[in-house]
Amino acid sequence: MTPEERSSLITRVDAALNEVRPHLAIDGGNIEVVNVSDNRIVEIKWLGACHGCSMTAMTMKAGVEQAIKSKLPQINGVVAIN
Repeated sequence: MTPEERSSLITRVDAALNEVRPHLAIDGGNIEVVNVSDNRIVEIKWLGACHGCSMTAMTMKAGVEQAIKSKLPQINGVVAIN
């Protein structure tokens, strides 16, 4: 993946997360896209109250990953780096 392709994909992933962000913000949290790897795994960072929350695993699968994959089916997965 070229740097331009990676940058474009990160921008599109970030836009897809805009539907999840209001739900995270209710509890004082947020999410940041850190990178998209060559094998199309999105790396995210939990921010605010989400960092260290026991519900992040469920939020990841039921909210974050679903929101991303529904808009960008070429994404193979999502992992938190914190």
